[in-house]
Amino acid sequence: MSAQPLRVAVIVASTREGRFGPTVAAWFAGEAGSRSDLDVEVVDLADASTVTKKLRAADAFVVVTPEYNHSYPAPLKAVIDGHFHEWLAKPVGFVSYGGLSGGLRAVEHLRPVFAELHAVTVRDTVSFHGGRSCFDADGRPLDADGTVSAARLLLDRLTWWGHTLRDAHRARPYVTA
Repeated sequence: MSAQPLRVAVIVASTREGRFGPTVAAWFAGEAGSRSDLDVEVVDLADASTVTKKLRAADAFVVVTPEYNHSYPAPLKAVIDGHFHEWLAKPVGFVSYGGLSGGLRAVEHLRPVFAELHAVTVRDTVSFHGGRSCFDADGRPLDADGTVSAARLLLDRLTWWGHTLRDAHRARPYVTA
């Protein structure tokens, strides 16, 4: 395994006015950024001018998504479909938020989409049931112990897959067709 930090793109999937995604993404990026084995960059889909470059540079991804109508936001689908090689044989983790389901239905819709792109989704997730009500005024989760524990597990698994797949990419190119 390489000693070079894994480059992780934390993707803010919502672009709606008044969105809560940047708060969730900032918290998660802070957790991920506290690790010396990760180089974390937030990719906000509301800033379309930098998306492709940041996705291309990443070794792994964490999608921070709300649940809209039992699924994920349309701008996220457009970015997923607008790129192929960026996702190819790379790991993807999920942090979700939303009403009673905590955005987990959006995550379950995303798994087969990423599988079609030969990405590996990480089983462990972080979800916030009730979204905004789970955070304090400073953007920190109210259940710090539970959410930090879930984030660490997600990051541990993402990091394992990320290093494994990055090393495999360096040893031999992934066959695409």
